[in-house]
Amino acid sequence: MTGPENSTDSTDVTLLTQPDCAFCDHAEQVLRRVGRDHPLRITEVDLGSERGRDLARRAGVMFAPGVLIEGRPFSYGRLSERKLRRTLEKRRRLARHATEPGGTDGDVDAGR
Repeated sequence: MTGPENSTDSTDVTLLTQPDCAFCDHAEQVLRRVGRDHPLRITEVDLGSERGRDLARRAGVMFAPGVLIEGRPFSYGRLSERKLRRTLEKRRRLARHATEPGGTDGDVDAGR
């Protein structure tokens, strides 16, 4: 699952899922809708895999689905579309400010 591609402004999202997970299905739908407005590069990782368990442990994800934005913990459990949109809008504003004359360069926080 991917959103608009080949954009330097796209955001990396990792979705930690497991089989037969209604909240995982919901998260996929939310990411698909949000991806229409915000360029996202979505990587889905099974929580049952070694990589999935490692990511979940490091991010503090207690159960599926887990969402990481740019490798940083964002949420687990039912994904809030409103929270995700607010976070992505904030990232967009901060990134735009950083590229303007007089703006600050550096990493943009995930908006937590």
